Amino acid sequence: MSGPVTIRTRKFIRNPLLSRRQMVVDVHHLGKANVAKSELQAKIAEMYKVSDPQLVVCFGFRTQFGGGRSTGFCLIYDKLDKLKQFEPKYRQVRNGVIERKETSRKQIKESKNRGLKVRGTGRRIQKHKTKRANR
Repeated sequence: MSGPVTIRTRKFIRNPLLSRRQMVVDVHHLGKANVAKSELQAKIAEMYKVSDPQLVVCFGFRTQFGGGRSTGFCLIYDKLDKLKQFEPKYRQVRNGVIERKETSRKQIKESKNRGLKVRGTGRRIQKHKTKRANR
């Protein structure tokens, strides 16, 4: 009983400083709980004639009370290197652009505490070493 999905964009802005297009996306999905972000990415890439759907970043979707309609935000980058430069790391991981590095909480906390023990001018160097160790 899944009905058709219609996508409308509004508040479209061309942002040349960040080399991207940004807009608010309204999705009408009667008969469906919600629409997958990958499906939305593909449809928006097709709408705006984007070569690679990975350049389309969708986030912040909220389904309206009663269902059938969702609203979110969408960014379409011109190039992949600009996406990597301006997009936050967690969204890049979500989008499949980069792989997430697995580190344990204990390891992160131990390195932080080692950095706290150092005083004076060596503190900056120690912080740099702990950041390098956690990469």
